[in-house]
Amino acid sequence: MRNFEQPGRSVAIATHGMAATSHPQATLTALDVLRSGGNAMDAAIAACAVQCVVEPGSTGIGGDCFALLAKRGGSDVVAFNGSGRAPMAATTDWYTSRGIVRIERQTPHAVTVPGAVDAWCRLTADHGTRDLGELLAPAIKLAREGYAITPRVHYDWAEQVAMLKADPTARRMLLVNDLAPAIGTRHRQPELAQTLAAIGQGGRKAFYEGPVAEDMVGLLRQHGGLHTLEDFVMAAGEYVTPIRTRFRGADVYECPPNGQGLIALLLMNILGGFEPADGPTSLSRIHREIEAARLAYAVRNTVLGDPAQTAIAVGDLLSAPFAASLRDLIKPGQLAVVPAAYAAAAHNDTVYICVVDEDRNCVSFINSVFGTFGSGLVAPKSGVVLHNRGSSFLLDPGHPNAIAPGKRPMHTIIPGMLMRDGRAEMPFGVMGGHYQALGQAVFLESVLGHGLDLQEAMQLPRYFPRPGTSIVEYESTLPAATAQGLHDLGYTLERPTRPIGGAQAIRIDWQEGVLIGASDPRKDGCALGY
Repeated sequence: MRNFEQPGRSVAIATHGMAATSHPQATLTALDVLRSGGNAMDAAIAACAVQCVVEPGSTGIGGDCFALLAKRGGSDVVAFNGSGRAPMAATTDWYTSRGIVRIERQTPHAVTVPGAVDAWCRLTADHGTRDLGELLAPAIKLAREGYAITPRVHYDWAEQVAMLKADPTARRMLLVNDLAPAIGTRHRQPELAQTLAAIGQGGRKAFYEGPVAEDMVGLLRQHGGLHTLEDFVMAAGEYVTPIRTRFRGADVYECPPNGQGLIALLLMNILGGFEPADGPTSLSRIHREIEAARLAYAVRNTVLGDPAQTAIAVGDLLSAPFAASLRDLIKPGQLAVVPAAYAAAAHNDTVYICVVDEDRNCVSFINSVFGTFGSGLVAPKSGVVLHNRGSSFLLDPGHPNAIAPGKRPMHTIIPGMLMRDGRAEMPFGVMGGHYQALGQAVFLESVLGHGLDLQEAMQLPRYFPRPGTSIVEYESTLPAATAQGLHDLGYTLERPTRPIGGAQAIRIDWQEGVLIGASDPRKDGCALGY
């Protein structure tokens, strides 16, 4: 039990339904849907649409989406990959012949065709109970009438002022006198409201065809992009078979590549071969997790890409012998020699949502524009903030994650689902770009290995080894003795530019019929149930 004299928050407890998001308006919207008879998928999509308005730096309809669903808490987990694809004209030769050596963030080349709207339409039709227009109504109202700026949203927004000023539409729609909207002020996005209303009425065609698509393609072509209207018409996500592993007595499910859920499972396989360390913030634990991450992320940056265009030996990578071979490289008091890894694009923002309804349908849902405000390019008539997920692509034609026509980039966003004894126990997710794979492993180790409650696990200090280096970012709440111990081991320690990531989770106590939820204090949101 938590010490009630210490700062922090309690887990949320409820019996009927629960939602956990990183913004209060989104959590309230999800609860409204649940209490009015909607199911968990309805609530997740309505909440996500709200966050696309009130937390526009983190997510938007110009981004991508992944989801896991356990119907009535059963073991048959449904997975959907709603990640977008590169234009059909995109080849490594096209870029290198023009002297482009990497895909920069604030360029049209970083924009793949957004997959989120297609995902929402498919998931609503297949697994929801409400009309999409009804689900989008709260977001439309907030965009049209205005929403209040919360502290973390302002914090992230203010960091991107220079980038937003560089795009005339972003400057006009997203800044107030060339500044981020202040905390407690009201902000409106009328163009986005109109676009959401069109999607609510016309479905995916209203986004991928007609005026909205023409607006996005026109902007991208104006800046030198290769996108065509046909690229948008062809956009489609897909149902995929989830992958899983066994960790600390439970089964963990993830979406397969092109996301990095595979790496989260690999980390769990490595760490699961050790007995839990001395304590949640002990040097022995954190050193072990940092080393496992340095090794696993090197694997990620070597082999991960779009499985439709490159072979990925998922079974081998999740095998016990492979995990053991990496585990054997982790030695107390030492830094492993890690192969050089490709540099990864800067990691920033995402929103993760989990919902459990009265029938115990469990949804693990994640939606992202990657960097804060994505590419910084905003379509002038529709108000769509375009993501920068394509900056994850490489221009080495021999690499699995090299850009190619119609290819999906390696993705960092990964919804998770914990199962036990054939039933869903916890939809969970960790935000924070590249951190997400390590974040999931650390969170589950804290809950399953150290017995912390969900909120305690989320509030622990965070650390992240920058892929391909011995640099470790760490939060100020890490005990000084542990930080000094990491320094003495040979790591280069740096403070992150912002708090590392965020998280949400809802755990089902099937015996008591109770839901237990938590939401990361690094964000503005909350877990609420009824």
